[in-house]
Amino acid sequence: MQLQDLTAKIGETIGTSDWFLIDQARINAFADTTEDHQFIHVNPEMAKATPFGGTIAHGFLTLSMLAAMSDNAVEKPAVKMSVNYGFDKIRFLNFVKSDKRIRGHFKLLEMAEKRPGQWQQKLEITVEIEGEEKPALIAEWIVQHFA
Repeated sequence: MQLQDLTAKIGETIGTSDWFLIDQARINAFADTTEDHQFIHVNPEMAKATPFGGTIAHGFLTLSMLAAMSDNAVEKPAVKMSVNYGFDKIRFLNFVKSDKRIRGHFKLLEMAEKRPGQWQQKLEITVEIEGEEKPALIAEWIVQHFA
């Protein structure tokens, strides 16, 4: 697929990822990487006493899963490279409890050639939590592609 082909898909859902398990081992590894060891993430016994009833994933862990979800869900255009350009909006709407599965739904909002061979793509991603009505997060993610 060529970058310009994506312009015909603006406004469409262009992919849904597989489910990803957010278990305690993944949460603990993220806590170690980010040095965020708040008990609601890493101490199941203490977290039982909270309104969550157990540990929850870091919001940034859920957000960081967008890269894996995207690789799994969205057909990649023929490019030399793609880079994360940032976000226009991120809202954390629900907590992801340990041992829940999440998946991403990707909708193409914008696709524009900024310079010859450099395209900017904006995606709206909704991260669903299996078995729950309210999503974990909604984000507008900007990616730049270089042909």
